[in-house]
Amino acid sequence: MECKIREWQIKDAENLALAINNKKVQDNLREGIPYPYTVEDAKEYITSMLSADKDVTYAFAITVDDKAIGSIGVFRCNNIHFRTAEMGYYIAESYWGKGIGTSAVKQTCRYIFENTDILRIFAEPFACNTASCRILEKAGFQCEGILRKNAIKNEVILNMKMYAMIKED
Repeated sequence: MECKIREWQIKDAENLALAINNKKVQDNLREGIPYPYTVEDAKEYITSMLSADKDVTYAFAITVDDKAIGSIGVFRCNNIHFRTAEMGYYIAESYWGKGIGTSAVKQTCRYIFENTDILRIFAEPFACNTASCRILEKAGFQCEGILRKNAIKNEVILNMKMYAMIKED
């Protein structure tokens, strides 16, 4: 199954809401995402991504047959880290295990390294999220270490892993 990344479109709102309105998906994401997640929530998110500073926020829909089935974004850091960016992503559960995450991460990294001055992209998945860790590894990211007791999600203290890809990798 082939996926592509592209700029968000308001028409993606219904599919975005379907993808993220799932506790299993949200359990692996940071806090602050509404649950249940409505089409209106999706429209607000898409609008905010389309109006974001294009030198700081690089946000894409992950699509299969031009249908949005997930989201991937790279967010530039600031101050002395202005050439570093953090990546985050998720995919609808029905598309898990099909290579889509790895493909989307590779496509996004290629776009960032070819079109910006960013030198380093990092991601911090929960250490228990082995599928996300595997996506990053298959995409060429290197595990730089364990961030012990680095997060609390669903009232559980969790370790996270630090993965990074350098432009030259």
